[in-house]
Amino acid sequence: MADIGVRGFGATLAQAFEQAAMALTAVITDPAVVRPSQRIGVSCEGLEEDLLLYDWLNALVYEMATRRLLFSRFELEYSEGRLDASVWGEPVDTARHQPAVEVKGATFTELAVRQDKDGCWRAQCVVDV
Repeated sequence: MADIGVRGFGATLAQAFEQAAMALTAVITDPAVVRPSQRIGVSCEGLEEDLLLYDWLNALVYEMATRRLLFSRFELEYSEGRLDASVWGEPVDTARHQPAVEVKGATFTELAVRQDKDGCWRAQCVVDV
């Protein structure tokens, strides 16, 4: 078993979650080589922002595993505990993407969503690979 931390920062909670998702892709491959050619929708709900991040990342892991896709573009809307997202990506091409690892899922280790004193949001956790 191995673990890797992912972290996202943003002016809004949604932007921090978008960046955490990009970090998730970066664990697997260089996001710059993933073409945003297919769009899917992902929704999550949760009263606690920490648990919403956990659910969001695990929803992406599920979509990657079941659809055999990698994602490189994320647009999120967050309102009162509900996250609605459009994510874009393409099917895994092992020759071009050269995936380094398979992410099994987000964990509760280092799980935190916080707004810093300067107003910047930080969303982080450790993923199991």
